[in-house]
Amino acid sequence: MALQESLAKFKKQQEKCQTTLTSIAAKAGSSKPTVPQKFTPAVPTKPTPAVKFSNDTERLQHINSIRKGPVGAQIKRVIDLLLETRQAFTPEQINDACYVDTKANKAVFDSLRNNLKVNYDGKRFSYKSKHDLKDKSQLLVLVRKFPEGIAVIDLKDSYPSVMEDLQALKAAGQVWLLSNFDSQEDIAYPNDPRVPIKVDDDLKQYFREIELPRDMLDIEKDLQRNGMKPATNTALRRASAENHVYGSKPKPKKKKQEISKRTKLTNAHLPELFQSLKDADSSK
Repeated sequence: MALQESLAKFKKQQEKCQTTLTSIAAKAGSSKPTVPQKFTPAVPTKPTPAVKFSNDTERLQHINSIRKGPVGAQIKRVIDLLLETRQAFTPEQINDACYVDTKANKAVFDSLRNNLKVNYDGKRFSYKSKHDLKDKSQLLVLVRKFPEGIAVIDLKDSYPSVMEDLQALKAAGQVWLLSNFDSQEDIAYPNDPRVPIKVDDDLKQYFREIELPRDMLDIEKDLQRNGMKPATNTALRRASAENHVYGSKPKPKKKKQEISKRTKLTNAHLPELFQSLKDADSSK
């Protein structure tokens, strides 16, 4: 009897479990399958670059040294720029080209504006040469205006190729380039083709055979005798030189101080210094 009751309970439990499993299966079939979400790893963001100071430190130091330099050095930089480029520059363009701030430095601005080698039209600075020349033809016209000669140094900054043009004019026989005896500087003389002069060889030989006096005093006397004024005055120069040498008074020699009994002796450990004093005492 007890066995049958146990079997009946077991069957009821089996049925209950079966019913539970059936209901669970039915619920699972009716519900939509859930799609598993994929895990997307976070993309690492690039770190923002740190603020860096300028790597152009050397250039900035160079600019600072120029602007704190002497006024004369800054003016030279600007004039060299104007001479090399032969262009007109505003103060801003000068600052960009050679780092000289003419707006911030009034001394530099005023000196440039009043410089003989600089032209300022109120807005731009440009180079101003002594002779306003542009080409070889203008150069030849200028040299012909100076029959007594014009210094080449005054022509060098006229335009960039002026020295090449001078050599070309010399090669063409239109000008002469001779050195000055005193300054050793070249002088440009015009060679006027309208006045051709041919000198005989006999006259050239006669000129070369003339022996000049060796003393400048004799040369000056010959010039004066022929109605010409000498450029030098040798007699005056020699007289001033002699006065400079012999006119100065010689400095009096200081009397050597001798040791006496009143002299305070500080080198008593050197008795040989006072031997003369002892000899004087013994002679008395």
